[in-house]
Amino acid sequence: MIGAEKDTYDITFMCALLKVPRSSFYAWANRVETPTQARRRTLSAAITAEFEASRHTSGCRRITAALNRAGIECSVGLVADLMRELGLVAVQPRAYKRTTVPGKESVTAPDLIDRDFTAPAPGQRLVGDITYLRTGEGWLYLATVIDLATRMVVGWQTAVHMRTTLVTDALQMAIGGGHVADGAIFHSDRGTQ
Repeated sequence: MIGAEKDTYDITFMCALLKVPRSSFYAWANRVETPTQARRRTLSAAITAEFEASRHTSGCRRITAALNRAGIECSVGLVADLMRELGLVAVQPRAYKRTTVPGKESVTAPDLIDRDFTAPAPGQRLVGDITYLRTGEGWLYLATVIDLATRMVVGWQTAVHMRTTLVTDALQMAIGGGHVADGAIFHSDRGTQ
């Protein structure tokens, strides 16, 4: 307390008020690093090095396990406290979600678009895909149908499943809205839907 307030009040006055000898305060202020402080300092350096080596993805549990394997004994709580003091926050990589599920039997459909994603007029060439949306209640799947001439989304459908009806409902919306011409080409990836 005296050290924190020494800029505001006189040290002699505070020592007299707290009944602490002035020499004891100066002995405390000039004391060398305690063993606990030295351990925390070296452990902080080891934690920072391990955190950097993991490219900022390891949290307190992984870092504790790595340090213990390296022979530096520490607990999860101590590592968590030191990481908080150092401002080290782990960034977790996003969960991988597979987007294209191939069918059991190999079905080869001709590529009528041939990587030419243009169209001479609206409604003649369409493309579609399914997007995965993470929500608080789980995954939501969004199927879209896009007209290559106008780049407009002409059909869409959402569902909590990824069955064929998801795509056919999006296509039906595009057809029902009058956005698909007779003999139109619809292009999608190799998913089973």
